[in-house]
Amino acid sequence: MSADGERLQKVLARLGFGSRRVCEEMIADGRISVNGVVADLGRRIAADQDMVELDGVPVGVKPGLVHYLLNKPAGVVTTADDPQGRPTVIGLVPDEPRVFPVGRLDMDTEGLLLLTNDGDLTHRLTHPSFGVEKEYIAHVEGSPTRAALRRLREGIELEDGLTAPADAALLAPGVLRLTIHEGRNRQVRRMCDAIGHPVIRLVRSRIGPLADRRLKPGAWRPLTSDELRALERAASGLTGTPANGRGRRS
Repeated sequence: MSADGERLQKVLARLGFGSRRVCEEMIADGRISVNGVVADLGRRIAADQDMVELDGVPVGVKPGLVHYLLNKPAGVVTTADDPQGRPTVIGLVPDEPRVFPVGRLDMDTEGLLLLTNDGDLTHRLTHPSFGVEKEYIAHVEGSPTRAALRRLREGIELEDGLTAPADAALLAPGVLRLTIHEGRNRQVRRMCDAIGHPVIRLVRSRIGPLADRRLKPGAWRPLTSDELRALERAASGLTGTPANGRGRRS
């Protein structure tokens, strides 16, 4: 325990978990642990060193962490720097602090992308064992049949192996909603190619609990406290109440 650190309830309150009194109640109820040990009300922490968990879910308490939700337009590459001089997602968000994209969307794919300097959360979001959902809206050539949808739901044999079953639904003729749990290169496009319906336009509409139909292409915003907590739960393999954000509004 650090005698010179900041009181745990003050750190949690600043991060948006509630008032200091509410955070004290969470500590008293034994819901908070520090470095694997249940915390008490007198606990002080060094935010840049200690690991804090709420109900078994890691909480990012390091100072200076930012989490941006970007609606990536087509024609922008998901990289920090492009030797060909094409526009990058990093150019669409603030220069400081320096952030990095979580996962990738190819240049022609649009939609939601998370950018952050939170390395611990990035690792959990991109590690295949946690299987955080990604939902896509795919406009395809032709209109997939029930048999084609069944193939998507059962898994598609690609050159790098069988895909995990996808949640697939036909929203309109030629418009699919696909939810996958993997992060293979150009996976949705390759799956649609395999069933004979190449993608014309592809938009990622949800990352785990995160969605925002009001965010315009090229625009970004920081995550709310509720969204960040929901994302941390999803990245820990836990289910829970979706973020009380902006995802279900039209």
